[in-house]
Amino acid sequence: MAETDQQQNTVFNIEKIYLKDVSYEAPGVPQVFSQSQNAGAEIGVQLGLEHSILAAEQGLYEVVLTITATAKRENKNIFLVEVKQAGIFRIGGVNMETLQRALEISCANALLPFAREAINDFVEKGGFPQLLINPINFEALYEQKQSAQATQPSIN
Repeated sequence: MAETDQQQNTVFNIEKIYLKDVSYEAPGVPQVFSQSQNAGAEIGVQLGLEHSILAAEQGLYEVVLTITATAKRENKNIFLVEVKQAGIFRIGGVNMETLQRALEISCANALLPFAREAINDFVEKGGFPQLLINPINFEALYEQKQSAQATQPSIN
């Protein structure tokens, strides 16, 4: 019965999703367009995830997913796009471990489609072929982070 009460008091709501910051650079344009398209570009993608408390008593948190995508050819940047996709989430009725999991897994999963779309839009509007970011397993990343923290020696 107590477990049922706990589940009924659990809250997870998306209050707002917004683009917090974006940066796009294509330093080699327009010369890069005249180069052979057969010379493959090296694409790199990096992730970052931050979260902060907006109003603890109301259970409001901001989560910011940062994705940076770069394309290089012969060690020269073709383009670089960085998107900070953010959201305000209301989370309540959960313990601290569940809250951490919600912030780093559930919220990140909610933000990813918006960030992927923004990255692709900027790359295409820059005159480049579509760039689709592969799905990201935030649960596996969270577990890796937890394992790494557990194996680090504590400093006293």
